[in-house]
Amino acid sequence: MAKFSKPSVPQFSVDVYQNEFLPEGGREVNAIVTVTSTGGGTVSGAVAAPQFYAAGRGADAAVALMVDCSGSMDYPPTKMRNARDATAAAIDALRDGVHFAVIGGTHVAKEVYPGGGRLAVADAQTRDQAKQALRKLSAGGGTAIGTWLRLADRLLSAADVPASSVRHGILLTDGRNEHESPEDLKAALDACAGRFTCDARGVGTDWEVKEVTGIASAMLGTADIVADPAGLAADFTRMMETAMGKEVADVALRLWTPLGSEIKFVKQVAPTVEELTDRRVEAGPRAGDYPTGSWGDESRDYHVCVQVPNAELGQEMLAGRVSLVIPGADGSAQTLAQGLVRAVWTDDMTASTSINPQVAHYTGQAELAQVIQQGLDARKAGDADGATAKLGRAVQLAAASGNADTAKLLSKVVDVVDAAEGTVRLKAKVAEADEMTLETRSTKTVRVKK
Repeated sequence: MAKFSKPSVPQFSVDVYQNEFLPEGGREVNAIVTVTSTGGGTVSGAVAAPQFYAAGRGADAAVALMVDCSGSMDYPPTKMRNARDATAAAIDALRDGVHFAVIGGTHVAKEVYPGGGRLAVADAQTRDQAKQALRKLSAGGGTAIGTWLRLADRLLSAADVPASSVRHGILLTDGRNEHESPEDLKAALDACAGRFTCDARGVGTDWEVKEVTGIASAMLGTADIVADPAGLAADFTRMMETAMGKEVADVALRLWTPLGSEIKFVKQVAPTVEELTDRRVEAGPRAGDYPTGSWGDESRDYHVCVQVPNAELGQEMLAGRVSLVIPGADGSAQTLAQGLVRAVWTDDMTASTSINPQVAHYTGQAELAQVIQQGLDARKAGDADGATAKLGRAVQLAAASGNADTAKLLSKVVDVVDAAEGTVRLKAKVAEADEMTLETRSTKTVRVKK
C-alpha cells in the first residue's frame, strides 16, 4: 500500500505576460497571468505564505468519496465491482491523518462509512474498515446527485479540522441525473460551491457529459470519462494522489482596476478553460475576487481583459493589479503574491499592433474549446454542414497550437483532409465513447511555449 507524506507549504508567484502598448483611442488591455505554486521551494518573485501556514501547521484535509449505487451500476455487474475496487484504491492513497467518509449515492444519499454524521481519520485500521464497508455496496435505486453533494457538504463541514483545511470530494456516476430536477441539482451546486472542491467522473457511456462537466466546473474540480470501468482504479488513485498534494484552500484571484474601467472577462485558460467572470465576489473599492479553489505544486494561466478609460498619447497607467489571496486567521485577506497589468499609449504602430504570443495562444485555445462544443452540438442536431465547419476549425486550431491530444480525439470524430486548412469530413460512424471523450476533454488546453 502506498504511503503519502504531507507536502510542504507552497510558495506562490505571479507573472504577467502582455503587450502594454495601446494605439491612440485604444482601451482594451489583455494579459495572461501565470500563477505558480511550488512545494516549499524558492520561486523568483514569490511571496512567502502567511505566518499561520509557514509555522508548519499547514492545512489538513477532509475528503468525501461519492459512489454511484443506482440500479444501472449492475449492468454489467462488473461495473459495481470496479467502482468498489476504485474506491478502495482511493482510500489506500489517503494520507495518514486525513479525515474521510464514503457516501453511497442513489435517489438518496447514504453514509457508507464511518456513519453517524462524522468522518473517520485515515490510518491502517480505518482504511481496512472502510474497505470492508465497501464490500456491502450493491446497486439499486435511482440517481439524484444533488443529495449526494449536500450530504458530502454536511460531512465535510462537520470535520474536526482547521477552517483553512482543504475539503475535497470525488464523485462517480454512470447515468443521468433522472430523479431530481435540473433546478434541484443547480440549487445543490450553488449551496456547495466554495465550500469544497469536487472532481467528477462518468463511467461507461450512459451519462450526460454536460451534467458531469457542469458539476466539476461549479465545484472547481476536474471532469473526465472512464469509458472502460476497468480503468477506474487507476483513475481514482491518480485523483486521490492529486487531492493529497493540495495544501492551500480557498485561494482567490483578486483583481483591482482603476476608476472608470470595466472588466470584460476573467477566465482560466490552462490547464483547462474555465469561465470565472460571473463568479466575482466584491472585495472592496474597485476590487473583486475570483475563486480558484485549492492548490498544491502546480501552475495555471488566466486571461484577464480590462477596458480602461481613454488617455492621451505618451500617458501610462496601472490597468490592473492581480493578487493571490486567502482568508486570514482574523478574517482579513492574506496576500500570497501579486503582479501588475499596465497600459501605455503610443503612436508607434508596430508596438501597439503587436499581439503578445501568450495572449494569442490562449485566445486560440479558448476558441478551440468553444468550436468543439458547437460542432458536437450541431452534429447531434443533424446539422452536418455546421458540424463540419466547426470541427474543421477545431482541427485547424489544434494543429496550429500543437494541441496533439485534442487533435487525436478529433481524428476519431472526423476524417482530416488538410489540418492546416481545417478541411475535414464527418465520419459516418463514431463510437459513442469517442464522441463523449472529445466533449468531456474539449476544455483541456496545451501550455504556451514561453
